[in-house]
Amino acid sequence: MPLVALESSVIAQGLPIPANREAADRMTRAVVSGGAAPAITAVVRGVPTCGLDGEDLERFLLRTGVRKLSARDLGIAVAQGADGATTVAASLALARLAGIEVFATGGIGGVHRSTPGHPTQTVWDESADLVELARSPVVVVCAGAKSILDLPATVERLETLGVPVVGYGTGELPGFFTAETGISLPHRADSPQQVAAMAEAHWRLGNRQSVLVVQAPPSAHALRGAVMEVAIDRALAEAERKGVQGSAVTPFLLEAVSRFTNGGSLQVNLALLEQNAALAAAIACALHARRVASRSRGSSPQPATEV
Repeated sequence: MPLVALESSVIAQGLPIPANREAADRMTRAVVSGGAAPAITAVVRGVPTCGLDGEDLERFLLRTGVRKLSARDLGIAVAQGADGATTVAASLALARLAGIEVFATGGIGGVHRSTPGHPTQTVWDESADLVELARSPVVVVCAGAKSILDLPATVERLETLGVPVVGYGTGELPGFFTAETGISLPHRADSPQQVAAMAEAHWRLGNRQSVLVVQAPPSAHALRGAVMEVAIDRALAEAERKGVQGSAVTPFLLEAVSRFTNGGSLQVNLALLEQNAALAAAIACALHARRVASRSRGSSPQPATEV
């Protein structure tokens, strides 16, 4: 049946308690309502898992001894029998291994910004999400890259890595918390069936990259770009003062932005997670329908003019 992978780091590290439980409930309900089955990815007591639920999910929601895992950390957590919540990168790695073709998240990681006051500073911090997108044949549904990142640089890296970016109902890259960034997209789709056809053709041509589908956050919750820029600049300055580095940067910045927007960014986050899960379910069903239709036609050789 159609499956949709969901990341667990957003509920175990990204969102505060009790908003993390609300996020899990809203995402899984949206997938089920769309006719697919949700598969939350994680490492559960050393077992790579696509389908975190029950008592294990409760433990992750309480965050008791749960590590944050990127793709590089998966093997270590398995060897040590640990609990680990998966980021986008680690979730993509598990989805790829399990053969799950659709994944929903809030926003992907990317290239980090320079620190305010140091515009010419070279930025070496680049999310592992980009590497996994370049080698995972999965449709990834999100609201763009997180607004705290350098969005133009992130788009350039995606192009270099051969990851097609498709705007769903938009020709502009969303900014996670905001609908507009001023960054034009080369591809657009207006139905789940169009996305499914694009992804299938992309992979049939031998490509192994993800197809990144981006949609704007719900208009009722989206924040204005000017408000977000002020909040992000303040958050970056605070992170520099406190010496926040490495994997701690993103959760720190997201928490700071939530404070500086009086909780507005948290409400956007919850709404877009639900919306992205719903779209992912529709795309998973469209891909599944194409597979069923293909099997019903049989496996006769394709014409020589086709790949």
